Amino acid sequence: QVQLVESGGGLVQAGGSLRLSCAASGLAFSNYAMGWFRQAPGKEREPVAQISWGGTRTFYANSVKGRFTISRDNAKNTLSLQMNSLKPEDTAVYYCAADLSYTQVVATPDYWGQGTQVTVSS
Repeated sequence: QVQLVESGGGLVQAGGSLRLSCAASGLAFSNYAMGWFRQAPGKEREPVAQISWGGTRTFYANSVKGRFTISRDNAKNTLSLQMNSLKPEDTAVYYCAADLSYTQVVATPDYWGQGTQVTVSS
């Protein structure tokens, strides 16, 4: 049974930082591309960042480029998202996702986590 469990969310002031983690189990983690999505109240879920199996390729949404960094540790089956210079508009539930395809991981990933809330106050 595949499980993706996010952690690290919370309340932070604008300009602050948070680091999200996603612990993966039940899958060959190093074979999977990984991604982070977010969903703000009243809005559709949107992709934030993606990373390839070995971590050599990454891609970011324009809204987070230069502020967020996606990384992975295949030895620990862990995905991370370092979020700096947070803004109130970053407030959302953040989800990690996994797919065998680097392209599909930000479209229709095979697996989802349950999400973690990030709230940025102004």
